[in-house]
Parts: sequence; structure tokens; C-alpha cells
Amino acid sequence: MRNIWHYAGDMLKYRGALMLAMVAALLSAGGLGAGLAATGPVLSNILSPTGGKDLPGFANDLNNKAYHIIPAGWIAQLPTGRYEAVLWVMIALGFLTIFGAGANFLHSYLSYTIASRTVADIRKRVFGHVIRMPLRRALTEGPSALVSRVIFDTWQLWGGFIGIISKAVGQILRGVAALGVAFWTDWRLAAGGLAVGLLLGVVIKKLGTKVRRASRKSLEAYGKTQRVSNEAIGQLRVVKTSSAEPREDARFAEAVDEFLHHDLKVRSARSLSSPLVEAVGIIVLGTMAIIPAKAIIDGRLDPGQFILTLASLGVAAACFKPLTGLYNELQVAGAAAGRLRELEQAPLEPGQDATLPPLARHTSSIEFKGVVLRYPNTDHPALDGASLHIRHGETVAIVGPNGCGKTTLLSLLPRLFEPDAGTILIDGVDIARVSIGSLRAQIGVVTQDAALFTGTIAENIAYATAGASEEQVRTAARKARAEEFILAKPDGYDTLLGEGGSGLSGGQRQRLCIARAVLRDPSILILDEATSMIDADSEQKIAEALAEFSRGRTCLIVAHRLSTVVHADRIVVMNQGRIEDVGRHAELLERSATYRLIASTQLVSGPAMG
Repeated sequence: MRNIWHYAGDMLKYRGALMLAMVAALLSAGGLGAGLAATGPVLSNILSPTGGKDLPGFANDLNNKAYHIIPAGWIAQLPTGRYEAVLWVMIALGFLTIFGAGANFLHSYLSYTIASRTVADIRKRVFGHVIRMPLRRALTEGPSALVSRVIFDTWQLWGGFIGIISKAVGQILRGVAALGVAFWTDWRLAAGGLAVGLLLGVVIKKLGTKVRRASRKSLEAYGKTQRVSNEAIGQLRVVKTSSAEPREDARFAEAVDEFLHHDLKVRSARSLSSPLVEAVGIIVLGTMAIIPAKAIIDGRLDPGQFILTLASLGVAAACFKPLTGLYNELQVAGAAAGRLRELEQAPLEPGQDATLPPLARHTSSIEFKGVVLRYPNTDHPALDGASLHIRHGETVAIVGPNGCGKTTLLSLLPRLFEPDAGTILIDGVDIARVSIGSLRAQIGVVTQDAALFTGTIAENIAYATAGASEEQVRTAARKARAEEFILAKPDGYDTLLGEGGSGLSGGQRQRLCIARAVLRDPSILILDEATSMIDADSEQKIAEALAEFSRGRTCLIVAHRLSTVVHADRIVVMNQGRIEDVGRHAELLERSATYRLIASTQLVSGPAMG
């Protein structure tokens, strides 16, 4: 439960609204208590024909119990007569009802507003933390599971917050007010009712523990369900061409059944709590009623007093009853809060410290020295002592069998991953000792997966360059050979793109990504099979754009085109996480068996990049 209270503290940001909500809750509870107390005169006058009192008589009784809070002059002005007492009390009850309803509305409205704003703040904060976590952690946990925590778990928090500031505060204050009237009327009956409440509290706590445990497992199963569905629908082309619909049906059904199993456990515990509490409460209260019933029959207890006490206890019970469900809601919210706190306590990727010095623009060299990296749950390292020296302005092509570590090696340069051993130097400076923002600002990356976002074409080009002008965006598009197809669109640069750039061909999407890199004006350009999945015409235009743009920059290419490899300044041959050889095309054909195999089986003909 400390996790839910940890996040509940965020509501203190809205102290003014929170204090006003508490005042409204107090006024609502005070109206309820006053209304219950005011029914005493009505019940006495109706149920005690010979013992009824007028308003002055009840006012004097009130003074005797409440230390003479009503001035004697006011009491003298009150109308006499038992009927008048009933009439005025009923009028007062009407005003109290309206007043209490207004205060109750204000309390609920403010509570919902505070809870919603706080959850929005937490959701933004958790999302910001997630996108700043190390990529390795994000890939290990899975995007769907992280999205589930950011969206679904924070939504569960909302239920807990509403329970705390709306249901708990409001119901407890009203219940205490009703219980206070019961003690004021007959403390012995009230004490018996309180004992019942304590007994029910023990029952609720036991059930709440089961709800919390089942809720945590239910949330984990929900994340698995989302992950499986996202994978299948996101890779629907592969699913269909592989005739894998039955396999995906089975995977999704298994995930749904697991979620259903844990969710039903939660609901069973919740469903049991209410009838169990009702049964225990009715049995105990029924037993308690036997004693005052005998006193009324023997004339030792005023019926009106008994009914008012019992009614007050009933109202108190009605106010406290929702707390049975509330405790369960807090357990569910607590499970979600625990998952969120685990996420927020996960370390951020290194280099986010604002005190780290910036990296000067690259002008000399890049060096990998004995780099080792092992992915979780793998038998062999992805990189095993890789060392490589690259001069500024050099174009270096990296080739090797699938899974040999080409992409991993280049991913270390912008620090998407941190090596387990070894160092990476730019111009002799260890990149682990500079701010990650200044490092990444110098690197442009174009991969085979043309990553575009929902928004306009202009917004996608300017995605990595804050504050870029319209003319700068257009210039970058022209350099990337993209302006022709952009202007052919009805809305030109203002054309809205769907998810993933839907509506564009693969080559068009790739050219927008190149325009994004051009606009960034990096000193280092990384091309990870940037032309591997596009048509010949687009490939030619992209090759021209990259050849022009790469001049004067250090260019690192994961290559699959023979022409690119041949025209590179040097070729790096990788195998099983190691760098086997470095040289020119002719040299490597002569001395490297691995390179000869790659050249004959993997490298294909195509336009040269330079």
C-alpha cells in the first residue's frame, strides 16, 4: 500500500483544490449529522403522544447536552407547539438536504478533477522516464508491456485516487457524523454498532490482500495479451503469408485465458466481500436489537430515541459499506502503483547527466577499442573484442554474415547500447564521458526500417531538428531527392501521413528519412542497409542523394550492394562478433575467405553511393 500512497502524494500539487474538496466534504458530513439529529424532535412527537416537546423544549435539551451553545434569548423566540416543532424541523431538513447535496457535488467534482490531473501528470512523467531508459531494457521488456504500464496501470491509479479523496474522505466523514449522532443519542447501542464495524474491518482486510495479489498477476497477464496482439497485428503481412493464423489464434487465446484466470480471481474476491459483510452485519445487528426491544416493551427506553440511534447506525453503516469495495480498489491500484514505481526506479540510460561536458564536433577520428557486448539470455557475445580505427571523412563499409554484429557495432556509436567492456573514442574523447545529447546531435542514422510518425511531411522531416525553418526543410527534401513526389501531393509539405507513413512507397518513406538526416547536418552518417527494401528507381535517387550528402562526413555503412562496397574507402569484414579483416575490395578477395563467400553469395549489384 505504500506505493499507492507514494503516488497519492502527487495530488498535493493541487493543494488549493484539495483543501476546498476537504472543506466541502466536511460541510456535507455536517449537514448529514445535523439532519439526523434534527429528526429526533419529529420522531419523539410522532411516537410519544404524551411525551412530545415543542421547539423550546428540544432547544433546552440540546443546550444541556452541548454546553448551552444556543442563547436563551433565541430559545424564547422559538414557536411553541408540537406540530410547529415538526413543521419547522422538516423545513430545516429540506434546507440541510439542499446544502449537503451542493457540498457533496463540489467535493465529488473537485475530487475527480484532482485525480484526473494527477494521473495525467504521472502518465507524462512515466512516459518521459520510459523513453529515456536504456534501449536494452526497453527491448528486453517489450514495447507492448511498457505501453501497458504507461496507459493501463496509470488508469488503475485513477481508481485508487478517487477512492482516497472522494469515496474514502466523503464516506468516512459522513459515517463518522452519523455515528456521532448515534453516540449522542444512545452511546450503548452505538458502541455495539462500532464493534460490528471493527469486526467487518478484519474481514475486509483479509479479502483485500487476496485482491492485491491477484490484481498484480492480472496486470502482468494483461500486458502479455497486449504484446501478443500487437505482434500479430503489427506483422499481419508475415502472419498471412506464413498461413500462421491458427498459431496466432492459439497464442492469443492462451494469453487471454491467463488474463481471464487472474481477473476472475480478483472479481471473485470482490464479489465475496459485499455479501459477506452484509450477512455478518445483519446477523450481529439483529442480535443487538433484542436487548433494546425488551427495554422499549418494558417502558425503559424511548422508542423515538431507539429509532434515531438505529437509523443513525444504519446511515453510518451505509456510509462505511462502500469502503469494502474501496479497500479492494486500493489494493488493485496498489498493485499498479508497485509496477509503475518499479519502472520509475529503473535507471536512465547513461549520459543524461546535465553536468557532463558536450562533445566538440567530430573532425579527427573514431576508434573502437576492444569492445565487448552480450545481449541478455544469449550464449555468445554479439561483439567480442572488436577494435577499429576510422579517419574523419572516411567511408567505411561493414559486411558479414547475418548476426555477426554489424548493426550492434554501429549502435554503440550513438550509445543505443553500452558495451560490457572496451571503449569508443571520437577524436580521442571517450563518448561515455560526454553528454549523450551532444553526441547524438552529431550523428545521422538511416536504417532499412523507414521510421515515420503520424503528422505532416514537413513535421517528419524536421522531427530531429527543433526549430527548423520552412526553407531549411525544403532544402533538405531537395537534397534527398524527395521534393518532386512531395509537391505532387495535394497538400505538399502539409500532407498528413498515417501511422508508419502509410500512403507512401518504401522509397518515398526512405527519402523522407534521408531528408531528416540531411537537415540534422551530422558529422557522422550511419547507413544501416538503407536501400535494401526499395525499388530500383528509388534506389538510384537515394544513392545519388547519399553520395552527395556524405562528402566531408564520416560515413559508416552496413552494406549489401557490391557497388557500395567497391567504392568504399575501406571494407570491414565481421564474423561472430569479431572484426576478421579490414581492407579494399581487391585485397580482401585475395586474402579473406569470409569476404569471398560474402561477395559471391550476399552482395548484389546496384547503384553506387559514391
